[in-house]
Amino acid sequence: MSSLYEKQRHRYPLYVLIGITFILLFIVTYFEWVIGIVAAVLLGPTLFHVFRSYKVAQEEIEDYISTLSYRIKKVGEEALMGMPIGIMLINDELEIEWTNTFLSSCFGVDTLVSRSLYDVAEQLVPLMKKETTEEVITLHDRTFKVIIRREERLLYFFDITEQAELEKKYEQEKIVLGVIFLDNYDDVTQGMDDQTKSQLNSQVTSILNRWASEYGLFLKRTSSDRFVAVLNEHILQQLEKNKFSVLDEVREQTAKNHVPLTLSIGIGTNSPSLPELGALAQSSLDLALGRGGDQVAVKQPNGKVKFYGGKTNPMEKRTRVRARVISHALKELILESEQVFIMGHKYPDMDAIGAAIGILKVAQMNQKEAFIIIDTSHIDSGVQRLLEAVKKQTELWSRFISPEQALELATEDTLLVVVDTHKPSLVIEERLLLRLDRVVVIDHHRRGEEFIQDPILVYMEPYASSTSELVTELLEYQPKRSKLSMLEATALLAGIVVDTKSFTLRTGSRTFDAASYLRAQGADTTLVQKLLKENIEHYIKRAKIIENAIIDEHGFAIAKGNMNETYDPVLIAQAADTLLSLHGVVASFVISKRNDQTIGISARSLGDVNVQLIMEKLDGGGHLTNAATQLANVTIDEAEKRLRAAIREYIEGGKET
Repeated sequence: MSSLYEKQRHRYPLYVLIGITFILLFIVTYFEWVIGIVAAVLLGPTLFHVFRSYKVAQEEIEDYISTLSYRIKKVGEEALMGMPIGIMLINDELEIEWTNTFLSSCFGVDTLVSRSLYDVAEQLVPLMKKETTEEVITLHDRTFKVIIRREERLLYFFDITEQAELEKKYEQEKIVLGVIFLDNYDDVTQGMDDQTKSQLNSQVTSILNRWASEYGLFLKRTSSDRFVAVLNEHILQQLEKNKFSVLDEVREQTAKNHVPLTLSIGIGTNSPSLPELGALAQSSLDLALGRGGDQVAVKQPNGKVKFYGGKTNPMEKRTRVRARVISHALKELILESEQVFIMGHKYPDMDAIGAAIGILKVAQMNQKEAFIIIDTSHIDSGVQRLLEAVKKQTELWSRFISPEQALELATEDTLLVVVDTHKPSLVIEERLLLRLDRVVVIDHHRRGEEFIQDPILVYMEPYASSTSELVTELLEYQPKRSKLSMLEATALLAGIVVDTKSFTLRTGSRTFDAASYLRAQGADTTLVQKLLKENIEHYIKRAKIIENAIIDEHGFAIAKGNMNETYDPVLIAQAADTLLSLHGVVASFVISKRNDQTIGISARSLGDVNVQLIMEKLDGGGHLTNAATQLANVTIDEAEKRLRAAIREYIEGGKET
């Protein structure tokens, strides 16, 4: 390397200075030769010393640069070969051309050269084909952060095993809060003497304390029917692995004493904020109770919810007091509103239309203008027959409007009542939910993860047979300014008949009470049968689906429609109902292409199988005995594979518990 002083531009000033010095010396000697001689004598040693110092400095700089270069080269070699960073060079055929010593030692061999990446670390192969520049992988029980330089075909391996273990430990030790609720404690203990009640409390507390001790969580009873649990993510993972077997244990142990008690557990997780964890736990509990109880809901801040349990039929817990309170609350909301809109789900069935007509009557009883929103291009044959009968009553038919008309008529003081669904994605016109702030939800389905945001009143009873049954009870507590017409009462009764399969499924004592009330109001059972009749083409089409059914060893019947045909949702549901009536079938599933070009799956059971849980794995939902889902961008065969996987997971989960 050239010295700084050897560069011409740095030596010119020195030459100029020496030249000026000699010129001045010459001038001085010319005028005063004595002074000039003295100056020359003094200048000679000085110049000698300057050039001598320059030479020494140049040698020292060169020596320093040489030493530094050697040290840098040495450090580079040490870093390349000895530092705890793996380096690998590969060729286009993914064969290893060179690695440093550290990386070879990680694989426990002397050299990796000439070996294929497929043999050494197959998980690296997909990374080379991706566009990502870095990834975290595990090799030989060590965790590496791999940085890829594709142009150079170079890979760097940074050992982050300790960091990964620390992160894992942090994740596993994060606090989780749970709220445990005894679903039917008040109902079971009502009328019990103190001794029997004390024995029941002792039995339940003993089971829960043993469960808490086994898994290492902290449990504290805060009231007669409520416990608070504190645990961590690691314990929660163990509980999830065992499907919260404590649910089955409590139900089975208490059933032996003829007092079947069930638990609902709400869990909040994955948040550093304790208040937020508490809110998530309570929200999860509300969700579990809204789905019928006897289950666990695990909720995270991102809104994701996982469910466990819920395999038993919910016991009827509704009271007429609650129906009266909800009815009066609905009345007040209607009186405070300028007008009322009623909206059901897409492709409305008889229950949705019947319930909508019932709410229309509630609004009219309170002397408020109300409208039912319906899309007449997406209705089944039964609803079509009902609407044909409605059209003959001009006043009633004038209350039916399209979604576009509703958007035009909507004002800030409009009350929107959503019936027979609670999912925003399923309502007829989702834009109304965004425009209107005052929303009421009346539904009989188990509450799902998706829910209408911030409704001002919610009446959800998964124990009810139908939404029409709920609305009928609400009607009984409204001002008797007008009587139900025959057609209005018949529409409500038809909704109950359809959802109970003529009073054979999900039918409680309150269902018959509601039907009795409607019959007294003039409901025509003969007209109900006429509305529910089907034509011969419809019947044959359904029979062809059933003909293809396959029943497995567990009693699960699966039938598929013709992949080149589209089927009405009602036909799919009817086919599932028919399959369920066959000997040996405990659950039925019908898969077919719908009119909206999605693949629909309709599921039914007699109660031993929770088809809702199976459908939820496919982003659907419904009831324990009646559920469905729609899958987009899949074929019928792909939908069948996903369904069978969900069924298999359900069966295996049931065995674990």
